[in-house]
Amino acid sequence: MLGKLFTYPLCVSLLVIGALLLRCVLGLHPYSGAQTPPTFGDYEAQRHWMEIALHTPPRDWYQETLLNPLHYWGLDYPPLSAYQSWLCGKVLNFFEPESVALGTSRGFETQSSKVLMRWTVLASDLLVYFPAVLVCAAVFGAEKPPEQRLWLLAAALLQPALLLMDHGHFQYNCISLGFTAGAAAAIASNCVHLGSGLFCLALNHKHMAAYFAPAFFAHLLGRCLQQPTALHKVRAVAGLGLVVLGTFGILWAPWLGSWAEARQVLVRLIPLSRGIFEDYVANFWCVSNVVVKWKLRLTQQALAKACLVTTLAAILPGMLSQVRRPSRQGLLLAMAQSSLSFFLFSYQVHEKSILFPLLPISLLAIEYPVLAAWFPAMAAFSMFPLLMKDNLRLAYIGCLTGGNNREPIDQKNPNQKETEPTLAV
Repeated sequence: MLGKLFTYPLCVSLLVIGALLLRCVLGLHPYSGAQTPPTFGDYEAQRHWMEIALHTPPRDWYQETLLNPLHYWGLDYPPLSAYQSWLCGKVLNFFEPESVALGTSRGFETQSSKVLMRWTVLASDLLVYFPAVLVCAAVFGAEKPPEQRLWLLAAALLQPALLLMDHGHFQYNCISLGFTAGAAAAIASNCVHLGSGLFCLALNHKHMAAYFAPAFFAHLLGRCLQQPTALHKVRAVAGLGLVVLGTFGILWAPWLGSWAEARQVLVRLIPLSRGIFEDYVANFWCVSNVVVKWKLRLTQQALAKACLVTTLAAILPGMLSQVRRPSRQGLLLAMAQSSLSFFLFSYQVHEKSILFPLLPISLLAIEYPVLAAWFPAMAAFSMFPLLMKDNLRLAYIGCLTGGNNREPIDQKNPNQKETEPTLAV
C-alpha cells in the first residue's frame, strides 16, 4: 500500500514529471535524417509538411504542384495530421520564420528550430496523450488499488518504444494513440458517441489507427444489438453512424467538393505500389521471407490477397466475441488482437506500427502485468534497425536498461507480498 506521505495524487504527479523529464532528455539525442542530405528523414518530413500546410491552400496539400513536389516528402497522412502540421507551422513561423520558409527551408536544422520542433512533440504529448492515459487509469482501474493504477500509468507513460519513436526518431504518434486511448475510456464509461468521435479523430490523424477499427466496430455493434427492441437497435446504429459521418465530413470538407481531389488524398494515404513491406519489420511476412522469398514466389496482387485473408482470419475471433458479449476488458483485448493481427499479417507494415498493439497491452497492465512489462521491451527491440539508422543506440540502451527485479503482484495469489511494480526505463 502507498504510505501516508506518498499519496496517490503525489505519486501520479511525480510519475508525470518523471515521464516529462525523460522525454526532454531523449530530445537531446539525434533524430531521423539528422544532417543527411538530400532528403534527410522523418524529422525533415514533419518540418516540410508544416512548410507546405502553412503556405499553400488545403486543396493543394496532397496535389503535385510547383510549390509542392510530392517526390520530396509529399504529405501522406490524413487531414487531421495536416491540420496539426499547419498549427505547428504557425508556431515555428512566429519564432523562426526561416525554418518553414516556402521553398528555401529544406534541411533547415538550426539549434533553435530543433528545440522548437521537439517542443511541438512534447506539447502534443501533454495535450492529448497524457490526459487520455490519466483518464484510462481512472476508468479501467476504478475498482483497483492505487498501486495497480500507478502500474497502468507507468506502463502507458514510460513505453520505451513510443518514447524512442516520438522523442528520438521524431514523430507525433502520441496524438493518434491519445485519441484512441480516450475513445476506449469514453466507450468504457458508456459515452459511446464521444468515444466514436475520438476514434474518428485518431483515424484522421494516422490511418494506421484503422488497426483498431475492427475492435471498435465489433464492440459498438455488440452494444447496439443489446438494445431491447429492433427500433432501439436501429437508432443506436444510426446515432453512431451520424457521429462518424459528421466527424469525417468536417475534417475532409476542403476536399469533398471534388471527387478527383478526394481520390488524390486517398491515393496518398494508401500507396499500394510500395510493396508488401519496407525496411526491417518484425512481422510474419518479413521474418518468413528469409526462407520463403514471398516477393519472388507470388505476384504483388497474390501477396495482397494473402495478406487480406490471413489478417481477417486472425481478427475474426476477437470481433465475434465482442459482437456477442461486449465488455470493457474485452474491448481492450480485441484492440490488442486486432492491431497485432494487422502488424503481423497485413500489407505494407512499418516499424512504428508496433506502437499500436502496444497501447491496449499497456492499458491491460493491471490484468496482465507481466505482459505489460515485457512487451514494451520487445516492441522497442523490433525497431532496433531503425533506431540504429538514427544513431539512437545510446538512447535505446538507456530506455531498456534498469532494475525491474520485482515481480508484479499476482492477482490470484493473495499471500504474495505487495510490491509496487516498476518499468525498466
